[in-house]
Amino acid sequence: MRKLILVIAMIGLIFLAACESNEDSGDPATSAEGGTKYTVGASQYVEHPSLDNAYKGFQAALDEAGLDVEYDLQSAQNDQNNIKPISDGFVADEVDLIFANATPSALGALQATTEIPIVFTSVTDAVGAGLVPSMEEAGGNVTGVVDLHPDAIKETVKFIDANFPDAKVGMVYNAGEQNSVSQVDAVKAAAEETSIEIVERTVANSAEVQQATTTLVGEADLLYIITDNTVVSALESVVGVANEQDIPLIVGEPDSLGRGGFATFGIDYYSIGYRAGEMAVDILTGEKSVSDIPAEYPPEIQLFINKEAAEEQGVEWNDEWDETAEFVETAK
Repeated sequence: MRKLILVIAMIGLIFLAACESNEDSGDPATSAEGGTKYTVGASQYVEHPSLDNAYKGFQAALDEAGLDVEYDLQSAQNDQNNIKPISDGFVADEVDLIFANATPSALGALQATTEIPIVFTSVTDAVGAGLVPSMEEAGGNVTGVVDLHPDAIKETVKFIDANFPDAKVGMVYNAGEQNSVSQVDAVKAAAEETSIEIVERTVANSAEVQQATTTLVGEADLLYIITDNTVVSALESVVGVANEQDIPLIVGEPDSLGRGGFATFGIDYYSIGYRAGEMAVDILTGEKSVSDIPAEYPPEIQLFINKEAAEEQGVEWNDEWDETAEFVETAK
């Protein structure tokens, strides 16, 4: 009997050791249904409609692939100081993949780990930010989908020059956001061979956006808000000034049209989030490694217009827009 008890005890110890070994291996867990369960840490720089839609698209791709995923969504609340603890927490938790939504989140994730796969989106200049060596190849453990089509800024500047010639264009942005600086530089370069002039105001946080915009009244004929996270998170304050002062408001993406912008050459953030999710599916399931998946641009852009906002901002209507634009309504 004593021998039998010892044998049973030894079997139990072996079983426990095997379980601990499996837990410590870093491999994905097994779900209650017997399939593989994955943990994804989602780092989002700030909450606003564009980034929210990118996250929804990302989740939809994993859901449609049939993956059993537990998400840990963490928002930095537009504060750079929150990025590191979020990223370090994901590493400590040994998540299977990090979804980095916006440039600061992607950079924070990369600084925290070179082992855990990182898939980004809502990043404007992945090469300039140092996330990937080029748009033809992934980084060591990083890939994703940028949110700026190569022609978006050029087309926007052409649109402004054609419809608002000789305009002084006011831009408000956070100079601490690398993606914003690269966009403003691109706008300036595109404007060099046009009749328009760029007038800048910089802010450090969303609380400064309304005042910075107000200082442009009387100096700017038109406002152009790029995909700057700080300013977009406080876009309603810009819209208020534009509507009150009859200043047309050009924005960087369609979601901002639904909040009161007039026009954009933009992309759908849900779609780039979805494509990033497809990349994540391939990585999580082992179909591809990160190095097999180059970073990507959005597939296409088009002109989007909010007619209601155009009327609010005193825009003289161009009948050609009826043929070329897709129309967006202000969210109620």
